[in-house]
Order: sequence, then C-alpha cells, then structure tokens
Amino acid sequence: MSTHEIPGEFPYTRGIYRDMYRSRLWSMRQYAGFGTAEESNQRYRYLLSQGITGLSVAFDLPTQMGMDSDHPLAAGEVGRVGVAICTLADMERLFDGIDLGKVSTSMTINSTAAILLALYVLVARRQGVEARRLNGTIQNDILKEYVARGTYIYPPRPAMRLITDIFAWAGETVPEWNTISISGYHIREAGSTCVQEVAFTLANAIAYVEAALGAGLRVDDFAPRLSFFFNVHNDFFEEVAKFRAARRLWAKIMHDRFGARNPKSLLLRFHAQTAGSTLTAQQPDVNLVRVSLQAMAAVLGGAQSLHTNSRDEALSLPAEESARLALRTQQVIAYETGVTRTADPLGGSEYVESLTDRIEKEAREYIERIDAMGGTLRVIESGYMQGEVQNAAYEAQRKMERGESVVAGVNRFQAEREQAIPMFRLSPEVEQQQVARLREVRAARNARLVGDRLKALGEAARGTENLMPHIVHCCEAYATVGEISDALRAVFGEYQEGR
Repeated sequence: MSTHEIPGEFPYTRGIYRDMYRSRLWSMRQYAGFGTAEESNQRYRYLLSQGITGLSVAFDLPTQMGMDSDHPLAAGEVGRVGVAICTLADMERLFDGIDLGKVSTSMTINSTAAILLALYVLVARRQGVEARRLNGTIQNDILKEYVARGTYIYPPRPAMRLITDIFAWAGETVPEWNTISISGYHIREAGSTCVQEVAFTLANAIAYVEAALGAGLRVDDFAPRLSFFFNVHNDFFEEVAKFRAARRLWAKIMHDRFGARNPKSLLLRFHAQTAGSTLTAQQPDVNLVRVSLQAMAAVLGGAQSLHTNSRDEALSLPAEESARLALRTQQVIAYETGVTRTADPLGGSEYVESLTDRIEKEAREYIERIDAMGGTLRVIESGYMQGEVQNAAYEAQRKMERGESVVAGVNRFQAEREQAIPMFRLSPEVEQQQVARLREVRAARNARLVGDRLKALGEAARGTENLMPHIVHCCEAYATVGEISDALRAVFGEYQEGR
C-alpha cells in the first residue's frame, strides 16, 4: 500500500516528482507524419501554433523497415502511415523553420533508429544547434517488434548491439536525449492484458539493461535516459493503478537487481498514448468520449508526456480539425478540471491501492517466469511472449463477440444510420514526388564518398567498434536509409520469424 508513501520518493508509486503537475505539466504531443516531409512540416507548424509542447514524428513503413521509397516492396506504402524519409535532404525539409534547440522531438522509430537519430543530429548541426542541447526521444525498442509489431530487420542479438551502441554514443554526444522508449503500447495494441503490458515491457527493459552492462556500460551512466511508453485503455481505475504499479516495480528492479544508486536511474518516466485499438469506425464521435476518459486516466496515473488519439483514426489519418480537438482534450484536462493541483489524486483509494498491489504482484510473477525460462531474448526466440499476447487477444475478441464485454456502437447501441465525418485524403502523387527527389539526391551526391563510407560501416559491423560514428558519416554524405540498412543487412542478416 502506498498511502504513507510520498510522491517523489522511493519507490515512486505516487509519482516520480514531489510536486508533479503543480510545477510542470506533462508534455502535450500529437503523433503526426504523412506524405512528404513538406506536408508533415506544415502539420507540425500547425500543431505548434495550437499549443502542443513537443513534436512526435510518425515514419512510413519503408522508412521503418530500412527501405528507400523506390524499393519494389515500398510500392503503395510511401507516406501512408507516416512521413517518408530517405536522406538528410528529407530530414532537413521535415524540420524546416523549426528550431531544434527549442523543441523536444519524439521519433517513433525502431530498426532504423540509429539512422534517424544521426539525421536529426546533423539537421541540428546545420541549424547551428549543438547536439548537447538537443532534447527528445527515439523509441529504439526492437524487442517489442518481435513480439507485437513486426517492423524488425536484423536478428535480435545484432539489433541489441545497435541499441547499446546508441546508448554509449548518445551518452557522450546527446546527453539530454532519451535513448530508448521501452514500449508496452504496441504489446497492448496486439491484444495483451494490462498485467502482460507491464510485465513484458519491464522484462524487455531488463534485457536492455543487461545488454548495456554486458557491453561495458555502467548502469548509472545510461539508466537515467531510459524512458517508457504505455497504452491507456478504457478500464479507468485499472489503468491508473497500472502506471502506479509499473513505477514501483521498476524502481525496485533497478535498485535491487541492478544496484543503481543514482535516484534518476530508478525513475520510470513514461509517455502515454490513448488506445488506438479501442477506437471504432462506427459512430466515430463516441471516440471523443473514449479518448477523454483514457487521457484522464493517464494524467491521474502520472504520465510525463501524452498523445491523445483523434476521433477519425479508425477511418483514416487524422484530419486537421480532429487533431486539434484531440489536443484540446489535453488542454481542458490540464487547465479546466483542477486535477493537476495534487500529485496522485487517487492515492489512498482502497480500490486503486488493491489494484496497484495486484498488478505489481502478477507482473512480477511473469518476470520471474521469464527469468526461469532463460530471459527475454530466449522467450522471444521461443515464441512464448508472442503466444501469451495472442491468447489474450483471442479471449478478448471472444468476450466481445459473445456480448460479455460491451463496445458501444459495435455489439450494442448500434445506430441505424452511420455518421459521416470529413476524412483526410493523401495525395496520390506523393510516391512519385518522393521517388523523384530521392533520385535527384543520388545523382547530385559524391557517389564514391558514399561507397567508401558504406564500406567502412560494413567493416565496423564485422568488428566490435561503435557503429554510430560510421552511421553519422554515411548520413552526412547523403547515403540513404535503405543503403545504410543494406550495409548492415549484409553483415547481420535478416530476422525470419519461426526460423
């Protein structure tokens, strides 16, 4: 029970800061990115003008998978679920007119996180902003890709090397940057339970800490820059308790298991996003209610950063009006409800405290089971974690189909006539424009320099030196995301699930 615990003190059940939102509100981010860099830049500028306090970048699938926009497998996917980034030229256009020294940027990128971070640092350098001043986050969480999402490239072990290389390089070069956002969001979107979301996220985090220690890093040198990313579902009190339990469990893991002594190493700092999987194409305005309640649960649970989904996301990319309304939801909670006046407003509630204890206990039991099976990498390679999530998703779907769980507008309270709302439409010319620009860059760059730097990257990958300086050199010469990824594929190979 945490009724006698104090916010800002170990084990941080009631919040990682004593004053919480009384001294500083959470960062209000709106995840955005589509089409070309220019189109996404316009959306970022609009959102900044409407009051967001941090950027959050979505990349298209080819960029996430280490493919250039003219790759055969990229056809039909360029700019669809995020912005297409192939070279430094695209990244410069993406942040044109946005001072990277004054904005915090979160980038949802995993397999190619090292490349996108290198591009971001180079753009800042060209703006005259020192890398040491940069503030933001790369997701860089490859383990959950094998479990829940699938945008992996390399097998788990070389992929882990890239992550620890980023930890070491960023600690020296961009010390204020969050080098990983260990994500339960996608595990929950894939159908996990609340307890599984906490357990598997923290199990993945344990694996990252162990990998960094194995690479010779000291825990208190990198742990303060670890961050987390959680989902927020509809079970209001369970979600609030989930965040409290995760904070307490992580503080104990870092202190007892890894011997961390810097208080910042013990803090579970997290971004939250309302649950995309709960949004419905039927009666989309009802999604406003879902998102509002989920956002309130994230705030009462002590989030450091929050994205609120738009009402139309079950139908299309968010329209500008819908994105603005999603942001206004956060602003109403922050400025009109009064819930920011005290840390952990629900702390002491018998129900919330018992839920917190239960979630912590059951998540710890999962982690102990994973340890007994040989650790996170082993259970991912065996398919155990994936199977647990799939079974939970199947059971949830059966409950919905049997009417045991109610989804308003879907299995009860249907409307005779479905509501029509304006939807975002992506220009069909996006792919041709992006491919044409990519080819212009290839034609204008120093091809020999690019070849030499890609060769040096491949040679470094065969050895043990840190790969980040080589990736930066490649990006600086206008090597593409696909070319850099291919240089590493040639050494590391590609992961094939089930093989």
